Amino acid sequence: DRRTDVAVIKIDAKDMPTVRLGDPSKLRPGEWVVAIGSPFGFENSVTSGIVSATSRAVNDPGSQESNLTPFIQSDAAVNPGNSGGPLFNMAGEVVGINSQIYSRTGGYMGISFAIPIDVAVNVKDQLIKTGRVQRGRIGVQIQEVNQQLADSFGLDRPRGALVSEVVPGEPGAKAGLKSGDVIVGVNGRAVERSTDLPVLIAATKPGTTVELEVWRDGGSRKLEVQVAELREGRVQRTGNSGGSAGDSDRLGLQVRPLTPQERRAAEIDGGLLVEDVDGPA
Repeated sequence: DRRTDVAVIKIDAKDMPTVRLGDPSKLRPGEWVVAIGSPFGFENSVTSGIVSATSRAVNDPGSQESNLTPFIQSDAAVNPGNSGGPLFNMAGEVVGINSQIYSRTGGYMGISFAIPIDVAVNVKDQLIKTGRVQRGRIGVQIQEVNQQLADSFGLDRPRGALVSEVVPGEPGAKAGLKSGDVIVGVNGRAVERSTDLPVLIAATKPGTTVELEVWRDGGSRKLEVQVAELREGRVQRTGNSGGSAGDSDRLGLQVRPLTPQERRAAEIDGGLLVEDVDGPA
């Protein structure tokens, strides 16, 4: 599954040792965690750290396309070779899979991210059952609610996801969502930050009807939205403070920046490599 970078590998063996899986939802900032991996080829290296956040968005916070994994952020040292290794809580339970770091050097700089194990298990179950992962979408563009916006909307505090655009013809538009609405809950679960919404919607099976709690005109109301399937092969737009869950695949291109080696081989200074083509393109 390319969105989470989680794969399923079948091993024909019996009586393999296993570890217990924990519940990432019970993790709290400040708790200690332990990462195990093979950084730079040094097998079974152990590092420890403290959880900073349990639902961290790593990419563009306005795009439902890029924020589908609620990463666990910690300061456990993770380097090349740690990816794919387990992140343990202090009960010896796996709560995450070490995935990536933020770095200006290519090495560890104090921040690391892990995929919550419940997200990975969901991906695993779907891959085994159907060979692909289905995710939901409602077709809105969102942004964070700051204190100034909360005051202008009459909210008690900054919370929720502000709808900045509703894509015509998408589930959100059909359900009556409007620009300026603030989505503060999904099926009874609070949306504290805008990054919570894409995760909750993506985790919903397409075709399912969800109840959104929406703050509009100084009051709360409920809207029912039938979630559609998030299509793969979309373009991630750059230079945009937000993203759209409905129109970013109009060209049908999936691209990525060239690596330094590819730029040298092609004798060019920049450009994008086309990885997949569909639709008009």
